[in-house]
Amino acid sequence: MDGLIAFWAESGIANFTGPQLLMMAVGALLLYLAIARGFEPLLLLPIGFGAILANIPNGGFTEEGGLLYYAYHVGIETGVFPLLIFMGVGALTDFGALIANPKMLLLGAAAQFGIFATLLGAIALNAVPGFEFSMQDAAAIAIIGGADGPTAIFLASKLAPELLGAIAVAAYSYMALVPIIQPPIMKLLTTEAERQIKMEQLREVSKLEKVIFPLAVLGLTILFLPAATPLVGMFCLGNLMRESGVVDRLSNTAQNELINIVTIFLGLAVGSKLSADKFLQLETLGILVLGAVAFGIGTATGVLMAKVMSKLSGGKINPLIGAAGVSAVPMAARVVNKVGLQANQQNFLLMHAMGPNVAGVLGSAVAAGVLLAVLGG
Repeated sequence: MDGLIAFWAESGIANFTGPQLLMMAVGALLLYLAIARGFEPLLLLPIGFGAILANIPNGGFTEEGGLLYYAYHVGIETGVFPLLIFMGVGALTDFGALIANPKMLLLGAAAQFGIFATLLGAIALNAVPGFEFSMQDAAAIAIIGGADGPTAIFLASKLAPELLGAIAVAAYSYMALVPIIQPPIMKLLTTEAERQIKMEQLREVSKLEKVIFPLAVLGLTILFLPAATPLVGMFCLGNLMRESGVVDRLSNTAQNELINIVTIFLGLAVGSKLSADKFLQLETLGILVLGAVAFGIGTATGVLMAKVMSKLSGGKINPLIGAAGVSAVPMAARVVNKVGLQANQQNFLLMHAMGPNVAGVLGSAVAAGVLLAVLGG
């Protein structure tokens, strides 16, 4: 009898709490979105499964000695996983569209406006009882608007480690929901005629240009914003390995095996912060709301800047591509292409959208560097 009592006392049924069941349901929802709806499964599947594991009573996954504990503290808290992800993304990225049309840098910069607007919003939220965000906290929350998970994690680990879990979950959730969040904003701010605009084919970019570009970007970052060099440097390393053509084995590893392995553990580690005791807090709700606002503003300012550029160019630029200025690569560019095709079945905007999309990656890294340089001390 004593054995049965002890067994029952250690069982999940006897130890489940309402909040744990709620967060496991959230994890199950993320799995559903990944598997049944195809919303960024590479991100949502490990995050959702990590959330379920983190809320198992007596499972020990998030306690010292548990797998998720070490995945989080070794990979995310130190900032190692984001830097490795950035190297892999650099190896996957073709800067050709941006080099062929450098004006797209303006769209990448415009889309970062949501970051700085939300910084002010986070400070303003302190007027609501229960919220006490410092400038460092506000900066770490605001970076969600760049739609760049690795950058959000890296900055939060430096400025607001106590908020890192909620910020990481928000950043990756909004990245995965790009196909849902962006189209309504894009359609609201553009006319049918604007969405139908066909853009001219981009010029051919030489190999020499592609090799020089990451070196030039790194050089400028070293000179003017050293605080951003960890992110930009790893991104440029991955891209140089791709474009040099002399280290295909390293480039392929960064593009495939390495980034895949890191993505698995990063997703599980982010999911581990969906444990009920850490996630179901008022501050977390504020972070989720502010992150959505930041992302929406970033999308809107990118589209509005593209509308201005379209007018100045005599209607040669489709304003939809401004939405790709957020750094969710290549998700935002795919969404732009899809919305463009809905307006005009002959309107292929993917390559044009990749210009502001990769500019957004650099823009979010630079924004993070600015915030780190100003507030890091």
